[in-house]
Amino acid sequence: MYTDLAVFSGRAHRDLALSICGHLETPIGACNVFEFANENVFVQIEENVRERDVFIVQPIATPVNTRLMELLIMIDAFRRASAGRITAVIPYFAYGRSDKKDQPRVPITARLIANLIETAGADRVLTVDLHAGQIQGFFNVPVDELTATTLLSDHYRRADIPDLTVIATDVGDAKRARNIARVLGTPLAIGEKERLGNTGELVIHNLIGEVRGRNCLIADDEIDSAGTVVAMVRRLKDEGAEAIYLSCVHPLLSGPAIDRLCSLPVAELVVTDTVPISDDKRSRLSNLVVLSVAPLIAEAIARIHTGRSVGELFQ
Repeated sequence: MYTDLAVFSGRAHRDLALSICGHLETPIGACNVFEFANENVFVQIEENVRERDVFIVQPIATPVNTRLMELLIMIDAFRRASAGRITAVIPYFAYGRSDKKDQPRVPITARLIANLIETAGADRVLTVDLHAGQIQGFFNVPVDELTATTLLSDHYRRADIPDLTVIATDVGDAKRARNIARVLGTPLAIGEKERLGNTGELVIHNLIGEVRGRNCLIADDEIDSAGTVVAMVRRLKDEGAEAIYLSCVHPLLSGPAIDRLCSLPVAELVVTDTVPISDDKRSRLSNLVVLSVAPLIAEAIARIHTGRSVGELFQ
């Protein structure tokens, strides 16, 4: 058994780390993380962590490569400071789309990131809604994958939207959407999506399921540039859908995403706080609702620390 619990944060999402600590009723650990003028990342732990059970909260959010390096360097620093166990708490795992070779001569970057995290010295990983479930198998250390599906489902169950159909943007995301539809007791429709090369452009070829005259909830795992949801909303409107609701776990909102979302006829956009959302983005999205994953992550950390089941959270 490890000694006392210690939660630390990189610079990626300190607000989330503070909220997690609030639920755990423990102070956030003292750690100095900054960049030198030459962009080299420096980390110094400012308290004793010998034999402690350390949890490092660091989503791999924008700027992605800097936050990834921070995480790796923090893990190395804690390992060299003789931490008893190091858990990388990664609410958003970047490069998750690169989970297989779907084109000639391309990398499997998600596997590379897993290798880097292990090599740095992490003993286990705690994450939320990986883009592809098989990424768990890229690690040789234990991985606990939490899901925000229940959080999102509960929000819409309270909203009690009539004549609702849950929409999966593609077959790969059908399982997550089906779980939400099952909780809400609604039908499911699935889009057939094709990406056009690496340009970010895509097309929805077919929509399997009845949406005419129905309210629709698009359930996605992440919104990056919002190209997928733009194409899906247009297709739903063409098919005669009524009000459209949009939800995702990871609101990356990169590049043109905000402009695109502001122009869409969406009644409500519900996301979680696995990654930070700037005040500017929040102010522009008048229909935005942010649900916090802090209670979920805090409970998982408490269970890992005390040796209890994390899976029981979802039974």
